[in-house]
Amino acid sequence: MKTDLASLAHQYDAFLIDQFGVLLDGTGAYDGAPAALSALAQLGKKIVLLSNSGKRAAPNVARLTRLGFDPDSYLTVMSSGEAAFAELKGRIGKEIPLGASVWVHARDHDMSPVDGLELTPVEDAAAADLLIIAGSRADEFELAQYRSWLAPAAQRGVPAFCTNPDMKMLTPLGTRFGAGAIATLYEELGGKVEWVGKPFPLIYRLAHDELGQAERVLCIGDSPEHDIAGGQAAGFATALVRTGLHADLSDTALLEHCRSTAVPDFIIPRFSLEGP
Repeated sequence: MKTDLASLAHQYDAFLIDQFGVLLDGTGAYDGAPAALSALAQLGKKIVLLSNSGKRAAPNVARLTRLGFDPDSYLTVMSSGEAAFAELKGRIGKEIPLGASVWVHARDHDMSPVDGLELTPVEDAAAADLLIIAGSRADEFELAQYRSWLAPAAQRGVPAFCTNPDMKMLTPLGTRFGAGAIATLYEELGGKVEWVGKPFPLIYRLAHDELGQAERVLCIGDSPEHDIAGGQAAGFATALVRTGLHADLSDTALLEHCRSTAVPDFIIPRFSLEGP
Protein backbone atom coordinates (compact mmCIF):
# COMPACT_ATOMS: atom_id res chain seq x y z
CA MET A 1 0.00 0.00 0.00
CA LYS A 2 1.37 3.40 -0.99
CA THR A 3 1.28 5.96 1.80
CA ASP A 4 3.66 8.37 3.56
CA LEU A 5 5.45 8.65 6.89
CA ALA A 6 3.00 11.22 8.27
CA SER A 7 0.12 8.77 7.79
CA LEU A 8 2.04 5.95 9.47
CA ALA A 9 3.37 7.98 12.39
CA HIS A 10 0.16 7.71 14.40
CA GLN A 11 -0.41 4.02 13.66
CA TYR A 12 2.74 2.72 15.38
CA ASP A 13 4.29 3.08 18.83
CA ALA A 14 7.87 2.29 17.85
CA PHE A 15 10.09 2.37 14.80
CA LEU A 16 13.14 0.41 13.67
CA ILE A 17 14.74 2.66 11.07
CA ASP A 18 17.53 1.86 8.65
CA GLN A 19 20.39 4.34 8.19
CA PHE A 20 21.74 4.19 4.64
CA GLY A 21 19.08 4.62 2.00
CA VAL A 22 16.56 6.00 4.50
CA LEU A 23 18.31 8.65 6.61
CA LEU A 24 21.57 8.86 4.66
CA ASP A 25 22.68 8.58 1.06
CA GLY A 26 26.27 7.98 0.02
CA THR A 27 27.40 11.50 0.96
CA GLY A 28 25.24 12.78 3.83
CA ALA A 29 21.73 13.14 5.23
CA TYR A 30 18.67 13.18 2.99
CA ASP A 31 16.88 16.53 3.02
CA GLY A 32 14.42 16.65 5.91
CA ALA A 33 15.53 13.35 7.49
CA PRO A 34 17.00 14.84 10.71
CA ALA A 35 13.86 16.94 11.21
CA ALA A 36 11.57 13.95 10.57
CA LEU A 37 13.44 11.81 13.09
CA SER A 38 13.17 14.53 15.73
CA ALA A 39 9.49 15.05 14.96
CA LEU A 40 8.76 11.33 15.45
CA ALA A 41 10.53 11.44 18.80
CA GLN A 42 8.52 14.50 19.83
CA LEU A 43 5.36 12.47 19.14
CA GLY A 44 6.56 10.11 21.87
CA LYS A 45 7.63 7.33 19.53
CA LYS A 46 10.36 4.91 20.58
CA ILE A 47 13.02 4.75 17.90
CA VAL A 48 15.97 2.42 17.38
CA LEU A 49 18.15 2.92 14.34
CA LEU A 50 18.72 -0.56 12.97
CA SER A 51 21.74 -0.71 10.73
CA ASN A 52 23.86 -3.24 8.88
CA SER A 53 26.88 -1.11 9.71
CA GLY A 54 29.81 -3.25 10.78
CA LYS A 55 30.86 -0.40 13.08
CA ARG A 56 29.67 -0.39 16.67
CA ALA A 57 27.03 1.98 18.03
CA ALA A 58 29.32 4.83 19.15
CA PRO A 59 30.95 5.51 15.74
CA ASN A 60 27.51 5.45 14.13
CA VAL A 61 26.11 7.91 16.67
CA ALA A 62 29.09 10.20 16.13
CA ARG A 63 28.58 10.18 12.35
CA LEU A 64 24.84 10.84 12.64
CA THR A 65 25.42 13.71 15.07
CA ARG A 66 27.99 15.21 12.71
CA LEU A 67 25.41 15.02 9.90
CA GLY A 68 22.75 16.88 11.89
CA PHE A 69 20.75 14.16 13.68
CA ASP A 70 19.89 14.82 17.31
CA PRO A 71 21.10 11.87 19.44
CA ASP A 72 18.16 12.47 21.78
CA SER A 73 15.73 11.62 18.97
CA TYR A 74 16.47 7.87 19.15
CA LEU A 75 17.26 5.33 21.85
CA THR A 76 20.33 3.80 20.27
CA VAL A 77 21.91 2.59 17.07
CA MET A 78 21.65 -1.19 17.05
CA SER A 79 24.23 -1.92 14.38
CA SER A 80 25.24 -5.35 13.22
CA GLY A 81 28.69 -4.44 14.56
CA GLU A 82 27.22 -3.85 18.02
CA ALA A 83 25.23 -7.09 17.88
CA ALA A 84 28.29 -9.05 16.77
CA PHE A 85 30.43 -7.52 19.53
CA ALA A 86 27.99 -8.77 22.17
CA GLU A 87 27.92 -12.21 20.57
CA LEU A 88 31.72 -12.45 20.30
CA LYS A 89 32.22 -11.27 23.88
CA GLY A 90 30.11 -14.15 25.11
CA ARG A 91 32.08 -16.71 23.11
CA ILE A 92 35.66 -15.71 23.92
CA GLY A 93 37.20 -18.20 26.28
CA LYS A 94 34.65 -20.79 25.12
CA GLU A 95 34.39 -21.50 21.38
CA ILE A 96 36.94 -18.76 20.67
CA PRO A 97 40.29 -19.11 22.51
CA LEU A 98 41.54 -16.18 24.59
CA GLY A 99 43.98 -14.12 22.55
CA ALA A 100 42.99 -15.68 19.22
CA SER A 101 44.35 -13.82 16.21
CA VAL A 102 41.67 -11.88 14.33
CA TRP A 103 41.65 -10.15 10.95
CA VAL A 104 39.19 -7.23 10.85
CA HIS A 105 38.25 -5.74 7.52
CA ALA A 106 36.29 -2.50 7.84
CA ARG A 107 35.89 0.91 6.30
CA ASP A 108 38.01 3.73 7.70
CA HIS A 109 40.28 1.07 9.30
CA ASP A 110 37.73 0.90 12.12
CA MET A 111 38.77 -1.52 14.86
CA SER A 112 35.75 -0.96 17.12
CA PRO A 113 34.43 -4.48 16.32
CA VAL A 114 37.18 -5.93 18.55
CA ASP A 115 38.20 -3.04 20.84
CA GLY A 116 38.09 -4.32 24.41
CA LEU A 117 37.90 -7.98 23.42
CA GLU A 118 40.65 -10.44 24.34
CA LEU A 119 41.66 -11.00 20.73
CA THR A 120 44.91 -10.24 18.87
CA PRO A 121 44.48 -8.24 15.63
CA VAL A 122 46.63 -9.25 12.66
CA GLU A 123 47.01 -7.56 9.27
CA ASP A 124 47.02 -10.71 7.14
CA ALA A 125 43.88 -12.84 6.78
CA ALA A 126 46.05 -15.87 6.06
CA ALA A 127 47.56 -15.64 9.58
CA ALA A 128 44.25 -15.28 11.44
CA ASP A 129 42.23 -17.70 13.58
CA LEU A 130 39.08 -15.63 13.04
CA LEU A 131 37.91 -13.22 10.34
CA ILE A 132 35.53 -10.31 10.85
CA ILE A 133 34.18 -8.90 7.61
CA ALA A 134 32.73 -5.64 8.89
CA GLY A 135 32.83 -3.50 5.79
CA SER A 136 33.76 -3.28 2.13
CA ARG A 137 36.46 -1.10 0.65
CA ALA A 138 35.14 -1.59 -2.85
CA ASP A 139 36.03 1.99 -3.70
CA GLU A 140 39.69 0.95 -3.26
CA PHE A 141 39.85 -2.73 -4.19
CA GLU A 142 38.25 -5.06 -6.74
CA LEU A 143 36.59 -8.30 -5.63
CA ALA A 144 39.48 -10.26 -7.16
CA GLN A 145 41.80 -8.74 -4.55
CA TYR A 146 39.61 -10.13 -1.79
CA ARG A 147 39.79 -13.55 -3.39
CA SER A 148 43.58 -13.58 -3.09
CA TRP A 149 43.44 -12.31 0.51
CA LEU A 150 40.83 -14.79 1.67
CA ALA A 151 41.61 -18.00 -0.19
CA PRO A 152 44.38 -19.18 2.19
CA ALA A 153 42.11 -18.68 5.24
CA ALA A 154 39.26 -20.53 3.55
CA GLN A 155 41.59 -23.44 2.78
CA ARG A 156 42.53 -23.62 6.48
CA GLY A 157 38.88 -23.55 7.55
CA VAL A 158 39.14 -20.26 9.43
CA PRO A 159 35.67 -19.18 10.66
CA ALA A 160 34.36 -15.76 9.66
CA PHE A 161 31.77 -13.36 11.02
CA CYS A 162 30.08 -11.10 8.48
CA THR A 163 28.91 -8.13 10.51
CA ASN A 164 27.49 -6.24 7.54
CA PRO A 165 25.33 -8.51 5.35
CA ASP A 166 24.59 -5.82 2.73
CA MET A 167 25.46 -7.05 -0.76
CA LYS A 168 25.63 -3.48 -2.08
CA MET A 169 26.48 -0.16 -0.49
CA LEU A 170 26.01 3.51 -1.33
CA THR A 171 29.24 5.48 -1.74
CA PRO A 172 30.13 8.94 -3.10
CA LEU A 173 31.16 7.06 -6.27
CA GLY A 174 27.81 5.31 -6.59
CA THR A 175 26.71 1.76 -5.72
CA ARG A 176 29.53 -0.70 -4.98
CA PHE A 177 29.70 -4.27 -3.67
CA GLY A 178 29.22 -4.52 0.08
CA ALA A 179 30.66 -6.64 2.86
CA GLY A 180 27.99 -9.26 2.24
CA ALA A 181 29.39 -9.84 -1.23
CA ILE A 182 32.85 -10.38 0.28
CA ALA A 183 31.44 -12.87 2.78
CA THR A 184 29.59 -14.67 -0.02
CA LEU A 185 32.90 -14.92 -1.90
CA TYR A 186 34.46 -16.43 1.23
CA GLU A 187 31.72 -19.08 1.30
CA GLU A 188 32.33 -19.81 -2.39
CA LEU A 189 36.01 -20.34 -1.54
CA GLY A 190 34.95 -22.97 1.01
CA GLY A 191 34.98 -20.80 4.15
CA LYS A 192 32.32 -20.88 6.85
CA VAL A 193 30.52 -17.60 7.57
CA GLU A 194 28.27 -16.64 10.48
CA TRP A 195 26.01 -13.76 9.46
CA VAL A 196 25.05 -10.99 11.91
CA GLY A 197 22.66 -8.19 10.96
CA LYS A 198 19.53 -7.80 8.88
CA PRO A 199 17.68 -10.01 7.89
CA PHE A 200 19.03 -12.42 10.54
CA PRO A 201 17.25 -12.79 13.93
CA LEU A 202 19.88 -11.68 16.49
CA ILE A 203 19.85 -7.98 15.66
CA TYR A 204 16.03 -7.85 15.80
CA ARG A 205 15.95 -9.52 19.21
CA LEU A 206 18.46 -7.02 20.59
CA ALA A 207 16.64 -4.06 19.00
CA HIS A 208 13.31 -5.18 20.43
CA ASP A 209 14.92 -5.45 23.87
CA GLU A 210 15.93 -1.79 23.52
CA LEU A 211 12.35 -0.80 22.67
CA GLY A 212 10.97 -2.41 25.82
CA GLN A 213 7.26 -3.16 25.84
CA ALA A 214 6.41 -1.64 22.45
CA GLU A 215 3.78 -3.68 20.61
CA ARG A 216 3.05 -1.83 17.36
CA VAL A 217 6.47 -1.73 15.67
CA LEU A 218 7.22 -0.57 12.13
CA CYS A 219 10.49 -1.35 10.34
CA ILE A 220 11.49 1.21 7.69
CA GLY A 221 14.20 0.45 5.14
CA ASP A 222 15.23 0.56 1.49
CA SER A 223 16.10 -3.12 0.98
CA PRO A 224 13.46 -5.81 0.45
CA GLU A 225 16.13 -8.49 1.04
CA HIS A 226 17.32 -7.09 4.35
CA ASP A 227 14.91 -4.59 5.91
CA ILE A 228 11.61 -6.01 4.72
CA ALA A 229 12.40 -9.73 4.89
CA GLY A 230 14.08 -9.32 8.29
CA GLY A 231 11.30 -7.22 9.75
CA GLN A 232 8.62 -9.62 8.59
CA ALA A 233 10.49 -12.64 9.97
CA ALA A 234 10.69 -10.85 13.32
CA GLY A 235 6.92 -10.30 13.30
CA PHE A 236 6.92 -6.54 12.64
CA ALA A 237 5.13 -4.38 10.07
CA THR A 238 7.35 -3.03 7.29
CA ALA A 239 7.64 0.03 5.08
CA LEU A 240 9.91 0.36 2.04
CA VAL A 241 11.21 3.80 1.07
CA ARG A 242 11.65 4.78 -2.58
CA THR A 243 15.04 6.29 -1.85
CA GLY A 244 18.28 4.34 -1.51
CA LEU A 245 19.32 1.24 -3.41
CA HIS A 246 16.26 0.94 -5.65
CA ALA A 247 15.45 4.60 -6.18
CA ASP A 248 15.98 4.28 -9.96
CA LEU A 249 13.52 1.40 -10.40
CA SER A 250 10.07 2.08 -11.76
CA ASP A 251 7.11 1.25 -9.53
CA THR A 252 6.45 -1.84 -11.62
CA ALA A 253 10.05 -3.03 -11.51
CA LEU A 254 10.27 -2.40 -7.77
CA LEU A 255 7.10 -4.38 -7.08
CA GLU A 256 8.38 -7.25 -9.21
CA HIS A 257 11.65 -7.20 -7.26
CA CYS A 258 9.72 -7.27 -3.99
CA ARG A 259 7.65 -10.22 -5.16
CA SER A 260 10.89 -12.18 -5.65
CA THR A 261 12.20 -11.24 -2.18
CA ALA A 262 9.74 -9.73 0.32
CA VAL A 263 6.68 -7.54 -0.22
CA PRO A 264 6.35 -4.68 2.32
CA ASP A 265 3.15 -3.68 4.05
CA PHE A 266 3.68 -0.08 2.90
CA ILE A 267 5.70 1.87 0.35
CA ILE A 268 6.58 5.48 1.17
CA PRO A 269 8.32 8.01 -1.08
CA ARG A 270 10.95 9.07 1.48
CA PHE A 271 11.62 9.50 5.19
CA SER A 272 9.88 12.82 5.67
CA LEU A 273 6.83 14.14 7.50
CA GLU A 274 6.35 16.86 4.91
CA GLY A 275 4.71 14.78 2.21
CA PRO A 276 6.19 13.51 -1.12
